Amino acid sequence: MNARPLQLLIHLVLGVWLALTLVPLVWMVSASFMPSGQASQYPPHLLPGELSLGHYADLFSRLQLGRYLINSTLVAGSVTLISLVINSMAAYAFAKLRFGGREPLFRLLLAGLLIPAQVALLPLFLMLKHLGLVNTYAGVIIPGMASIFGIFLIRQYAFSLPDSLLDAARVDGAGEFLVYWSVFLPLCRPILVTLAIFTFMGTWNDFMWPLIVLTDDAMYTLPVALANLLGEHAQDVELMMAGAVLTVLPVTLLFLFLQKYYIRGITLGGVKE
Repeated sequence: MNARPLQLLIHLVLGVWLALTLVPLVWMVSASFMPSGQASQYPPHLLPGELSLGHYADLFSRLQLGRYLINSTLVAGSVTLISLVINSMAAYAFAKLRFGGREPLFRLLLAGLLIPAQVALLPLFLMLKHLGLVNTYAGVIIPGMASIFGIFLIRQYAFSLPDSLLDAARVDGAGEFLVYWSVFLPLCRPILVTLAIFTFMGTWNDFMWPLIVLTDDAMYTLPVALANLLGEHAQDVELMMAGAVLTVLPVTLLFLFLQKYYIRGITLGGVKE
């Protein structure tokens, strides 16, 4: 087969796949602007017969979804910022510092990736209960402050950084923390942005852990509040779609805004020791 027909076939397959992926998302946005009841009609409507912003107004006025947006932003933002600092510190030590047992310790750390996250839910909850952190934002934030995947991702990227730059800073009299803060972190900007996207999206969309830890309705994050909304307004499809749009929109905009750093970080993050 010639190269051009093969290329056209690949583009056709990718185009069909893209269309199948986008249709549900397009319908979700479209249904959120439909008048009540139109989304449930048969045959289904792809576009609203009449644009209506009433469902979005209800979410913020009657259902106070603005509070849950603030809660999710607080939790996801805090976890992202703290995890970037902790993960990058650990990665700096594993990649650029020489100490006894470094490699065995890192292999032991990687072994934790084999343990399903669900297995750790119960012991983690009991630990937080003994610490008095149940139904607090700290109880939601603390388990996400460091991750094995985050340490691994930054460590692999750090191997692409020349040690001579760090050594030059040490020769100039910089302490280890200053080398990390002033030299290492700026050079790791692409992979830090990549990890920030992963962490923010994962925390923003997390449903199970906030549902387990938080018992006060006013402290719910957006996915948990939206699940409760499903139970109370299961027949109001348009209202549910409006809530889904508000849930997806922030992480979508974040990804689109930072995608060039994300692609660069993923590409360079594959460098091995």
